[in-house]
Amino acid sequence: MDPGLIWILVGLALLAAELLLPGVYLLWTGIAAIGTGLALLLFAPGFAGAVLVFLVLLAAGIGLSLKVRPRGGPSHRVNAPEAGLAGRHAVVVSTEAGGLRVRLGDSDWPARLPRGVEMPEPGTLVRVEAVDGTLLVVRPEAPRAA
Repeated sequence: MDPGLIWILVGLALLAAELLLPGVYLLWTGIAAIGTGLALLLFAPGFAGAVLVFLVLLAAGIGLSLKVRPRGGPSHRVNAPEAGLAGRHAVVVSTEAGGLRVRLGDSDWPARLPRGVEMPEPGTLVRVEAVDGTLLVVRPEAPRAA
């Protein structure tokens, strides 16, 4: 069997494996193998040339993927307002010496108040303003006018 066809078949097998496995590790290797197979069929560069073509194509693919990947978008920012906690309402469940705890959804969270804000009573509705590590920064909701 022609070495170029072997490279192409290996590249196709790597692309098929990429569909089954998470990540993009095999994508660039498969594409580089297919490109190497095509180069072997068209130019017959020999073993050293085939290895060089494969390495150049692999490096170019990885470089391209690093250049076009998203950086620092909302999906990469934990505890950002986009994460869905800021802006939600919670209820104060305790104000003991251990600190403030609020119920948000079906979970209790440790919380703190911004400076200068008076400690609310249990049962008070609060709004999550931010997230500080594992603490929610909350502010009591102002009573609404009737």
